[in-house]
Amino acid sequence: MTAADPDRMARRLLAIGAGLGIALAAVGIVGSGEPPAAVPAGAVAIVNGQPVSREIFARLVAAVAEERKSVTLDAQTRSRLLERMLDEELLLQRGVELELHRFEPTARRAIVAALIASVAADAEAVEPDPEQLRDFYAENQELFTRSDRISLDAAFVSTEVRPDAEAHRMAEEIARRLRIGDLFDEVHAALADSPVARLPSGPLSIETVRQYLGPTVAQVASRLAVGEVSEPTRASPGYFVLRLRERDSGEVAKFDQILGRVRAEYLRRRGEEGLRDYLAGLREAAEIQILDADRTPE
Repeated sequence: MTAADPDRMARRLLAIGAGLGIALAAVGIVGSGEPPAAVPAGAVAIVNGQPVSREIFARLVAAVAEERKSVTLDAQTRSRLLERMLDEELLLQRGVELELHRFEPTARRAIVAALIASVAADAEAVEPDPEQLRDFYAENQELFTRSDRISLDAAFVSTEVRPDAEAHRMAEEIARRLRIGDLFDEVHAALADSPVARLPSGPLSIETVRQYLGPTVAQVASRLAVGEVSEPTRASPGYFVLRLRERDSGEVAKFDQILGRVRAEYLRRRGEEGLRDYLAGLREAAEIQILDADRTPE
């Protein structure tokens, strides 16, 4: 690693954290309008009266050390990293003076996103007890229902190696022979072409069928009864004939098997509710005047 590498790493890591840094610092600066009266204990430096967080500096040092696969960084490298943070703080303060957070979309989005994340994190901070999770699971069964999975035979006839009408006749013949009980493998070997994308073996979700064979074919597959053979279905490279072998209907997953998923969804919902309540409070305290009546939502 060359001497310039720490600088490059520092710039890259600072750039990654710039959005969050701008957001949090800008919210604080704009909200207060004045520098803090006392220096916080957690400051590693002060720039124009504003503290530079020792914790954020420590995280930056740790990230660079991890990238360099080193336990510690030498004093010179740590000094360079601190200088970069001071430069970032100076640029941030100048950006706030210029009100870039009002006119620059990237800065505006960063502030809004950081505040949303902060409000949601506060709402999600309290760990739910098991009874709350069980009640949430019982009240939202549709969220935890497994989707149908199907086992499908799919024969394909290409329109790239023969005229469309001929391909359609061949697909109809495949469907006829399957309906009278001919073995799929024999019919496929005699009449079908190799598909561009072959379905994976085993039970598949409709979404997997869609990814491999396209939305039209997936829609037809979703409507088939067990043992039913479809009509020739046109897709971009040709015709598909489908036969449904098995269908595993969706069922509600057991609570103990998906406890982590229930908890995550519960906390996500609570975060959304916390944000709605927070916005409602802001609206109640704010003075809002819509000047262009033509743009008022109907």
